Amino acid sequence: MSAVIEITGLRKTFRTLRHGGRVAVDDFDMVVEAGQVHGFLGPNGSGKTTTLRALLGLVNADAGELRVLGEPAPEQLARVAGRVGAIVESPQFFGNFTGQRTLRLLAVAGGVPTSRVDEVLEQVGLHDRGQDRVKGYSLGMRQRLAVASALLKNPELLILDEPANGLDPAGIREMRDLMRTLAESGVTVLVSSHILGEIQLICDHVTIISRGRRVAAGRVDDVLAGHDQHEWQVRVGDPGRGAELLRAAGLTVTAHPDDLLVVGGTREPELISSTLGGQELWVRELTPIRPDLESVFLELTAAPAPPRQADGTTPDGTGTGGADPGGTDPGGGRLIELDRNDGRRVDA
Repeated sequence: MSAVIEITGLRKTFRTLRHGGRVAVDDFDMVVEAGQVHGFLGPNGSGKTTTLRALLGLVNADAGELRVLGEPAPEQLARVAGRVGAIVESPQFFGNFTGQRTLRLLAVAGGVPTSRVDEVLEQVGLHDRGQDRVKGYSLGMRQRLAVASALLKNPELLILDEPANGLDPAGIREMRDLMRTLAESGVTVLVSSHILGEIQLICDHVTIISRGRRVAAGRVDDVLAGHDQHEWQVRVGDPGRGAELLRAAGLTVTAHPDDLLVVGGTREPELISSTLGGQELWVRELTPIRPDLESVFLELTAAPAPPRQADGTTPDGTGTGGADPGGTDPGGGRLIELDRNDGRRVDA
């Protein structure tokens, strides 16, 4: 497979009037191969949205190389813009327009046949509400309309930032099915989401970012396997005696009133069964405890933030790091961007 997104050494720093420099993304790498449904995960303020905005030419990176569908971004992004659909942050629509009219205007502006409007409304489950005004849409329906707008161009690459925001469980499932269907049809999907259970169900690969740096990347199964502690839940009639027998066999055991937690390697099930069964203490339950994406995510992103100095910077003077811009920073200072071409300050 060939890469449709390549990010190498991305760095982006924002300035705040109160705290000075704030590193949003620092030496970040990511590769998304063709045909993948790729999850992009990170806590609020970790640098996800800044990365997506840099990839789409919405902010200027301070350093690094970015390529989209083989073209350098943002320099040659116009060459492939017609093959990319994207939603970054919360889209805004005219409330008095119907969903269908909104998409028709976008189709005309983008040189897309208006016949695509009904097709994408059907895809996202809004066909029956296409004639309704957008101001009457729920938050979840607006999210679906945004996804429909990104699908108008029938893109090869679809970038979605929190597409399930505001959706009810049925809507989340429909969004999941839509992304899998798109992937099966050859569309590459890069999706950022806080619903980690959905990401684990939807995505083939994942990249996790924390405080502006990549902390994990790879196939979802491989990332989970790398954090597997080989723990087993064991239930027997006499947990106390069972714990003694297993410890005598060299296993690490934590005894609870109703069960035992055994930590070991891949051959422990056989050893547990033979050790207990050999003493006629029969195993009622032997269940592997496997990490899920949520537990791995929390483990990888739970490192303490660098200490602040009196002026709000970290000891190296580079700022607190890892914050996405959002109008104001958590400390209350307005965020500004230094244009790398002429040094002008631009409100972010």
